[in-house]
Amino acid sequence: MRQIINFNRKWAFTKMADAIPETMPAKWDIVNLPHSWNAIDGQDGDNDFYRGTCYYAKQFMKASLPEADRYYLEIKGANSSADVYVNGKNLAHHDGGYSTWRVDITDALDLNNLLVIAVDNAANETVYPQMADFTFYGGIYRDVNIIAVSESHFDLDYYGGPGIAVTPVIEGTTAKVGVEVYVTNKKDDQVLVYRIKDAEGNVVGSISSEDTAALFEIENVHLWHGRKDPYLYTAEVALVEGETVVDAVSTRFGCRSFEIDPENGFILNGEEYPLRGVSRHQDRWGFGNALLPEHHEEDIELICEMGATTIRLAHYQHDQYFYDLCDEKGLVIWAEIPYISKHMPTGRENTISQMKELVTQNYNHPSIVVWGLSNEISIAGSDEDLLENHKILNDLCHEMDPTRLTTIAAVSMCPLTDPYLQIPDVVSYNHYFGWYGGDTSMNGPWFDNFHATYPNIPIGCSEYGCEALNWHSSEPFQGDYTEEYQAYYHEELIKQLFTRKYMWATHVWNMFDFGADARNEGGENGQNHKGLVTFDRKYKKDSFYAYKAWLSDDPFVHICGKRYVDRVEDTTKVTVYSNQPEVELFANGVSLGKQTSDVHFFYFDVPNAGEMELKAVAGECTDESLIRKVEVFNEDYRLKEEGAILNWFDIDAPEGYFSLNDKMSDIIMNPAGQALFGQLMGGMAGKKAMGFEINESMMAMMGGFTMLRLITLAGGMMDMKFTKEQLLGLNAQLNQIKK
Repeated sequence: MRQIINFNRKWAFTKMADAIPETMPAKWDIVNLPHSWNAIDGQDGDNDFYRGTCYYAKQFMKASLPEADRYYLEIKGANSSADVYVNGKNLAHHDGGYSTWRVDITDALDLNNLLVIAVDNAANETVYPQMADFTFYGGIYRDVNIIAVSESHFDLDYYGGPGIAVTPVIEGTTAKVGVEVYVTNKKDDQVLVYRIKDAEGNVVGSISSEDTAALFEIENVHLWHGRKDPYLYTAEVALVEGETVVDAVSTRFGCRSFEIDPENGFILNGEEYPLRGVSRHQDRWGFGNALLPEHHEEDIELICEMGATTIRLAHYQHDQYFYDLCDEKGLVIWAEIPYISKHMPTGRENTISQMKELVTQNYNHPSIVVWGLSNEISIAGSDEDLLENHKILNDLCHEMDPTRLTTIAAVSMCPLTDPYLQIPDVVSYNHYFGWYGGDTSMNGPWFDNFHATYPNIPIGCSEYGCEALNWHSSEPFQGDYTEEYQAYYHEELIKQLFTRKYMWATHVWNMFDFGADARNEGGENGQNHKGLVTFDRKYKKDSFYAYKAWLSDDPFVHICGKRYVDRVEDTTKVTVYSNQPEVELFANGVSLGKQTSDVHFFYFDVPNAGEMELKAVAGECTDESLIRKVEVFNEDYRLKEEGAILNWFDIDAPEGYFSLNDKMSDIIMNPAGQALFGQLMGGMAGKKAMGFEINESMMAMMGGFTMLRLITLAGGMMDMKFTKEQLLGLNAQLNQIKK
């Protein structure tokens, strides 16, 4: 019978070794797993986090292991390439940092053993990801186990899979459940005993057979129905010899049917079930991606509190524990591989192996409905090799799993005519109109145009969002990084996206702020701040409650702007979110009136004099906040980027004339502005943003940026630096151009 021994404790670790040690290193650091060596430098900005090979070593006696025929080392996540050595012998190499993989170490074991794992997150043109807007944390950042098994055992070799696959098919009120197992070295006298249990532990079916597949029928089946009823069955299979259980495996599964309709969106068990939710990265402040179970649990609880029905688990395979939580909570999942941003002709085999691992390891999760082939992969354009890679992956997914659909997340500037959009079963687009260009009003019409052009292709929005830190304004504007603009942005996007029934799924980018060491913007370097919740999970931004108002059935009311206390205006706007039909707001005990709203957003004009205690009442729910009248704007609320050479409020902007604070799209509509912009663009020609050449399509997408913001981003993303004098000179030229 298999035994699993956790191997997380007391590893020796170093970045400095030149070779694999022959004996247990005495001077290396001692760490416990999960562990990342980029927990700090991967989150502090400047894109200077350590990327290279590091070493983990652990000494153990064979006698400390249970008696068994075979011993497998199980590594649940090591980013991004790794080699396993036992007693100096190289036993395995693995490429791909987000999946489980195993190594049979039996024949290399001695009485006393030295296990060394070399992990490498350096640049590599054959392993994905290599170019993306998140930190590629290095380390063994998930659990490591030793699995002790008999010579006959359920498979441990095939792409890290569980050795069991369950396929439920719904026919009316009956589920036909196929259970298939994969057995290594099965003997003729060994029998397989299959059992299906319901959620209460009752046996609802049992079969003994020599065959490695069995078919059950569950009458009056209890369906897995998302957040409403995430009911789970369990399949157990024992390998029995005589009276002895040689090995056993089990897996939970859910019985459900679904389809994605181009007019009616996602349909679960014959019922329209709108997928409205978020994307998630797997990292934390101070931990990198070395998450503990309690971190996963907190994340899922926050997502559920918001009322989401779906999660896009970007941009790679996540921890099995999190998929388990999604099954339990009823979240509908988009699972994908890190085939992202930059197509590498030399990386095809890695996309195939990572997809095989993703599908094999996650086949039994009822929460997963689509396999994601790629993300923004055509940002530099598509070619025949890229198209062929997608066709191979698409066919592979359908071959390995005919029960689920395939999808892609297309970059905003990808033309609707790009043939790679025709490859997957359903399509989603990443759009940031209102943040990275354009304005918020463009989002809904863009999807309407796609839907009208391709009425038979289900379309969704796989990314949209805007950054917010602890900056505040009563007059928020695009690109100011204030919590107020983020709230406004999401109000507008909610109204546009959630009311379009045909959109099969929408995923906010992102549920949580996350590490992106290449970013130096917003006043806090090293992070992407588009999260609805802060990186440390301690603060829910106002936009979190905008979604809760639309998606959650739990009664609540929330006053926005709690961090924005000091205000200069005599009358200030206060926004309240609630899922209740009516809200009343009080200021120092005096009612400012009652409001109703079909969109769950309530706006009050509040007199601002002295200190005002605000109280919102919605049914039985209340919330309180405070505002205070000040004569001078509190500069603690204003973005001042560390090391910034020029801020927007320092720029001369004479009325009727252009300045660096104007949008590029407005500037280039003016002939003189266009000529000046052409000079700037000429300076950018051939430059690369995050590894990609700046082309006409990318520049067009950035039309909603202010000139200053574009230049600021250019400094962070490209090898371009502007002095204060240069910027002031450019602004002076703009000041001469009449609007």
